[in-house]
Amino acid sequence: MASAGKRTNARRSGGGSGGGSNRPSGSGTARANGARTSSAKPKRKRGWNYPRQGLGPIRRWLPSWRVLLGTFVTGVALVAGLFAAAYATTDIPERDDLALAEGSTVYFADGTTEIGTLAEVNREIVDTTQLPDYVGNAVVASEDRRFYSNSGIDPIGIARALWNNLRGGGQQGGSTLTQQYVERYYLGTTTDYVGKFREAILAVKLDRELDKSEILDAYLNTIYFGRNAYGIEAAAQSYFGKPASELTISESALLAGIIPSPNNWDPATNPEQAESRWSRVLDFMVQDGWITEADRNEATFPEVVEYQRSDTFAGPNGYLLQMAIDELTTGDDAPYTVEELNRQGLAITTTIDPTMQQAAVDTMQNMVTGYAPELRNTLVSIDPATGGIRALYGGTDFIAESYNRATQAVYQGGSTFKPFTLVAALEQGVTLEDRYESYAPRDIDGWNVRNFDRVNRGSIDLVEATVNSVNTVYGQLNHDIGPENTRDVAVRAGLPEDTNGLDAVDSNVLGSAAPHAVDMATAYATFAAQGERHETHIVEQVAGREGNVEYTADTTGEQVIDAEVMADATYAMTQVVERGTGETASQLDRPVAGKTGSSNDYTAASFAGYVPQLATVVALYQPGADGEIQTITPFGGYDPVAGGTVPADLWTQYMQTATQGMEVQEFPERSTPPPPPPPEMVAVPDVVGLDEATATAQIGEVGLVASVSQEPSTQPAGTVVHTDPGAGTEVVVGSTVTLVVSSGPPEPTEEPTEDPTEDPTEEPSDEGVPVPDTTGMEATAAQVQLSLAGFTVVRADEASDQQPAGFVVRQDPAGGTAPRGSTITIVVSTGPPDGG
Repeated sequence: MASAGKRTNARRSGGGSGGGSNRPSGSGTARANGARTSSAKPKRKRGWNYPRQGLGPIRRWLPSWRVLLGTFVTGVALVAGLFAAAYATTDIPERDDLALAEGSTVYFADGTTEIGTLAEVNREIVDTTQLPDYVGNAVVASEDRRFYSNSGIDPIGIARALWNNLRGGGQQGGSTLTQQYVERYYLGTTTDYVGKFREAILAVKLDRELDKSEILDAYLNTIYFGRNAYGIEAAAQSYFGKPASELTISESALLAGIIPSPNNWDPATNPEQAESRWSRVLDFMVQDGWITEADRNEATFPEVVEYQRSDTFAGPNGYLLQMAIDELTTGDDAPYTVEELNRQGLAITTTIDPTMQQAAVDTMQNMVTGYAPELRNTLVSIDPATGGIRALYGGTDFIAESYNRATQAVYQGGSTFKPFTLVAALEQGVTLEDRYESYAPRDIDGWNVRNFDRVNRGSIDLVEATVNSVNTVYGQLNHDIGPENTRDVAVRAGLPEDTNGLDAVDSNVLGSAAPHAVDMATAYATFAAQGERHETHIVEQVAGREGNVEYTADTTGEQVIDAEVMADATYAMTQVVERGTGETASQLDRPVAGKTGSSNDYTAASFAGYVPQLATVVALYQPGADGEIQTITPFGGYDPVAGGTVPADLWTQYMQTATQGMEVQEFPERSTPPPPPPPEMVAVPDVVGLDEATATAQIGEVGLVASVSQEPSTQPAGTVVHTDPGAGTEVVVGSTVTLVVSSGPPEPTEEPTEDPTEDPTEEPSDEGVPVPDTTGMEATAAQVQLSLAGFTVVRADEASDQQPAGFVVRQDPAGGTAPRGSTITIVVSTGPPDGG
């Protein structure tokens, strides 16, 4: 083997001049061969020296320490350079709006009682520097024990997490508290390595730019604690029913401990794991010097409150919340968007009075029983001085039925529209003392009008027509002044121009239009403010997170009806309450003005009324299964259900609570009415001997009203025997004349079988007969009516501003029954007293 090698070398060297020899050549030859062998060592390949010579079989393939050191240094330099470049080129992004989104709280008018919260997330931002130190220290102990010493990232923690992940020990995070804050505040959830690298860069950058206390403050207000609670304040309320400022050490430790997995570690569903986490946090707090060993020993596992999954829009208050949202976000010039309300942590103060609102809910939800399931009721109460809604009942539950009965549903207003016509007439110079014929039915330019009570009151003034809600008088009045003027007053007072059915037709005086309850309340609030209209609103003001007022409602008023005109109209409506269809409301024991309303076929019934400081409308209506409005099913002892029945009862019940503690104020005095003109007189025509039809026609032609009675007579049946008053008697136009008509000759009587006794066998009957109430009638007509009923009439005169001169102020007895022939006293007005 050795010689062969030599030969090979010898051949490569070329040999001597003789061609070479195969024999050994001695020591010299060996030296020469050795020299040739050394010079023939293989050359290293450039950039590659493996396997390395002179090393063992394994080490010859491993890199040298020089290579390892160079590679490490190069890698560190490369990573450092890459981090430095990324640090220099990475800007802190705009925060994620949802990270610090804070719901807005809606309050009652007192500014402290909550109605509900508008929020995408349940969060309330607090100044954590005002919290006990152990609240933040507990979170530091649980989430980042080197928080105050690291630079935003924790290499030791990262290495530990990486090693655990490589060993298959389950995914483990190495994020610092600052990194978690970056993730929630700026980036959102990140799981890939690129995202984590960017998260680390931002953490370092923020750690240099912000104080540690600022980072901890932002973290405590953004972190999710479970139970839909974002931030420490919402968490304290959700788990312990208290503000974060009142948390104990134990409670703080529990909240901090469940941060990594709050939904799984809620103590209500997983108490063992929650207690383990709580104990771990307390131990760390002792080790890190945040609390003492004594604090640890005294700590007991805290009890949590039951998680209340409540919907803030449930119940009647949901309608108020939605109205507040709509008011602040609707229209081109709306001050806010819905997103801003849900995220900006605003304090929204409404105009709703908590006591009045509760009274409205109680009144509407505790009506007398017996009503149909389909019946719907609503109530709206408005402050006339500002237009602020003080109470509103839109329904039982906004979640179950979001259709607001007060602002979306409509109902026929009925006779609550008559004051619009009255105001329009007064504006045109008509006075309350002007008189109109009240007979019914009455044809007004093809429109057949009847009265609710079917009573014929003769000629009456507008106060009486308002008191008794006389359709025929108001129909004629509306026709005379022009129904377009009634419509105009309604719109000026507060009804939208596009109100359903609000047309310029004669019948609009009887409430053929179908308004929203809130609009009718607005109009009557304008009446209560003596003609000054304020825009109806539910939001009083909005304040930002820092308490600065950003929005205030405009409560400026506009005089849309002359105050003197309004004083006259209000006077007429006070009489409705004192002695008319709205008398129930007089139980309020303070000046009240109002008007009842009943629609055709009693499909709706309402009462609209006011005191100087508050206007309220109550309405009932009954939709059928097909959505069509139907007659209200009688209930509460009323049949039919008209405006002066259940609605007036409910109005009075609510207002008795709403006005408690409210100063009793008088309405402005009406202007002094002009002296009434002397009543127009006419002589009763002589109709004796005429047939009933002809006599009735002649009586009507001179402005009198005929009534008919019969008695046996030798005159042919149907012939007028005599009249009362008799022919030629001067009476007031509109008075009633009784036509006594023959019923034919009397039946013959049988001959007596015995001689008549000297004395009657029976005493005359003292059985009572009904006493007609003639209050408000012309004196002569009253005397006639009472005489025809079989009574003796005595007249007394006195000065009075309750009735025009010549009209009955009161009578005694005023009603009931009395024996025929009894004396009835009527007191007749001689006009207002001196100076009245």
